[in-house]
Amino acid sequence: MNQSVSKALKLLDLFTFEDRELTLKEISSRSNIPKPTAYRLLSTLESNGFLYKTKENEHDSRYRLGLKLLELGQIVSDQLELRGIALPYMEQLADEINEVIHLVIVNHDMATYIEKVESTRALRLYTRIGKSSPLYIGSGPKMLLAFLPKEKQKQILSGPLVPFNNNKAVKKERLLKELETIREEGYAYSVGEQDADTTGISYPIHDHQNQVIASLAVSGLSSHFKGKSLQRIKSKTEKTAQQISRKLGYRN
Repeated sequence: MNQSVSKALKLLDLFTFEDRELTLKEISSRSNIPKPTAYRLLSTLESNGFLYKTKENEHDSRYRLGLKLLELGQIVSDQLELRGIALPYMEQLADEINEVIHLVIVNHDMATYIEKVESTRALRLYTRIGKSSPLYIGSGPKMLLAFLPKEKQKQILSGPLVPFNNNKAVKKERLLKELETIREEGYAYSVGEQDADTTGISYPIHDHQNQVIASLAVSGLSSHFKGKSLQRIKSKTEKTAQQISRKLGYRN
């Protein structure tokens, strides 16, 4: 880890429920970091919102934790709430269709899988909780990309679109048309994009502000996603995504 980053994180760790406000002298002493270095690190943390300077004079400065940490904590809290709410519904869906179920969110410029329920089939997909992948590959990620603001989409698609697992190249023009279709039809569909001979279908999960915050993705062997079986998977996945959304306060 970068030494400056490591030292800055060490300073944040000094703040506790008992010590909610610390002086520069106290911070320097407890961290064993010289005052000039500590002051420089604290100033960087302050300018980025991680600390708030409550007082400064010619002799010392006092600091409290900043609102940026509250913002980040709320993001983590929301993700934990989303996982907790979604998991029982995902388990029920897995029982009904016996395919792999994923919960996927946007994480910076990537898609991250934050929950997974396995099927009882022998197939094991190349996914795990915490795995990240490009937002333009797979039904779950593409569902999220389709509902991002246009500027964010443009930023993500501005660089080269690298294929996954040596699959065929991703064509930007074709992808943009596909994203438009996803928005119109309300679901995403992919074949063999992350794992060979597999199909994925995803539906959006909305929050109380009617924003798409996650995708509910179902994956399995392509041979299972045909005819009446495909229609049944789509129907039950859409219903489950709607149930999770309503539990999160979504009203359509």
